[in-house]
Formats: sequence, structure tokens, C-alpha cells
Amino acid sequence: MSRFSPFSRPPSKSSRPRYAQPVAEVLSRTDAFAPLRAGVEQMASMRRDLQALLPDYLATSVEPGFIKDGQLALFAAHNALAARLRHLEPRLVADLRARGWPVDSVRIRVRPQSVQDPKPPKQARMSPAGAAALIALSEDLPPSPLQEALAKMAARHVRKR
Repeated sequence: MSRFSPFSRPPSKSSRPRYAQPVAEVLSRTDAFAPLRAGVEQMASMRRDLQALLPDYLATSVEPGFIKDGQLALFAAHNALAARLRHLEPRLVADLRARGWPVDSVRIRVRPQSVQDPKPPKQARMSPAGAAALIALSEDLPPSPLQEALAKMAARHVRKR
């Protein structure tokens, strides 16, 4: 039994499955993308250098921008990271210059990451049999904080029903 419909053509030998390809490979196919390819390569190189120069907690939350008139734009995930980057700015500029980047100063911007929807509060549900078992257990225990907590929990779930 064939997996192809009898009315469809079988796949030709020249057709090959499509796979994800690196951006650099796609951009290198034509000269029309040469400026874009150069920018992508520069950003990738800058990201590698920043990850090597910055502490781990900063490197994962900082994105490099372009260098314009000797000023490098860096985008931080939030204000606290931006403040920490401002403290590291003189050393970072010196280290980037030592690596060959034409950087005279750094401009730090905050680019908040997308806000995730807050998780709904947990609402545990207990069956009537479970609540009855908790009540029975709390009545069998001697007076203690555990006995009080079980009685409160059982009462809360009995009230909901």
C-alpha cells in the first residue's frame, strides 16, 4: 500500500525536504543581501564579545545594537540591569576597543521583554469524601497546630460545596 494517492505524482528525486538553514547561508546566496549579511555578522560577533566580557547574569539579558558615530547601543531587559551596565561602562568600552571595536561610548537603553500573563491563583478542589476524611482525622488527633490546620482546611472545602 502506497502512502501517496494514486492520483498524485510520486516525489521526484530532485525534490528534497526543506530544513532550517542558517541565516548566513541564506543571505550569502545573492549579492543583494550583502549589506544585510555584513550587519548580521557584525551583530553576531558583537554578541559573542559581549558574552565573553560581561558577567553571566548580564550577558543573557543584554542585546547589542548598532555602532553609530562611535556609540554602541545596548538594550537591557530592565532598569536594574541598565544601572549595573552603567557602572561597567568604562571597563566595557576599554575592553571592546582592545578587541578592535570602534567604540567611544555606550548608550544603554531599556527594552522591556514581553509581559507574560500572570498565572491564575491555584484553586485546589477536594472531593466530599476527602473533606470528610480530613474532618475525621482532625477529630482523632490531640489538640495541636496540625489538628487545627487540618480542621481549617476541611472546613474550607466543606463550605465550598
